[in-house]
Amino acid sequence: MFEFAAVTYGLLASVILSAAQRNHRMERPHPPMLLYTGYMLCGLSAGVAVILAYIALSQFAGG
Repeated sequence: MFEFAAVTYGLLASVILSAAQRNHRMERPHPPMLLYTGYMLCGLSAGVAVILAYIALSQFAGG
């Protein structure tokens, strides 16, 4: 299950970043769905980073 989530996240991030790069290069505005998905990926990444940092610190503190 984790592998599926990691592959899906990686594929989605790759598609979103390449589309944003192409739009930036062609000087076109980003579609709203691209922006929403990009913000969702950013929030998901930040949330996972905070959760993993909490787990690491709690293991380090011995609690």
